[in-house]
Amino acid sequence: MPTAALVGVALLGGLVGLVVPPLARRFAIPPARPRPGRGAWVLLGPTVAASVFAGLVVAVGDDPALPVFLAIAAVGLVLARVDLLCLRLPDPLVLAAGVSALGGLTGAALLSGTPSRLVGALAGAAVAGAAHVLLALLPGSRLGFGDVKLAAVLGAPLGWLGRDALLAGLLLPHLLHGGLVLGLLAARRVRRDTLLPLGPALLAGAWLGVLLR
Repeated sequence: MPTAALVGVALLGGLVGLVVPPLARRFAIPPARPRPGRGAWVLLGPTVAASVFAGLVVAVGDDPALPVFLAIAAVGLVLARVDLLCLRLPDPLVLAAGVSALGGLTGAALLSGTPSRLVGALAGAAVAGAAHVLLALLPGSRLGFGDVKLAAVLGAPLGWLGRDALLAGLLLPHLLHGGLVLGLLAARRVRRDTLLPLGPALLAGAWLGVLLR
């Protein structure tokens, strides 16, 4: 992709980062713990969003589904912020990401004449959803069904890219989350019974799965 187009998409991501906080506050209920500082988000939010968008452009390239990946990423940034605020993944936002994934990937498959990739996307959603249902049903699991639904949604674009992206996107979130939990426990910032959001790790792991495929 031309450098100008990459810069343009990165700037678009930065603008998305600016609107994430007000959108997140609309969906957040009063959090059970102190909110992260707003000043930090004002500085980091647009940078994070621009990096997410730019990374997707570089990784996905001229794939006809690129706009779908960017749309899911935009909703995902809001979901991550809400989950950090109040340990919640609102159904309307997850549904918006799911509709974007299903509708967008169907359109991309039809326009590019590659229906087999749509089959891969649907299989990815089914595999990711089933795997997280099993994890949620394990004794002592803290995995919520909001996490299960988000994992299924993210499985669709990962499945579109193929088996390697799907496997990476399934494993990396739990490695990231587990490493974070261990680090916080070692620093005595949390206790063993402290609930921590998984949504940001699911989203970050899926993004890395796209980049590393």
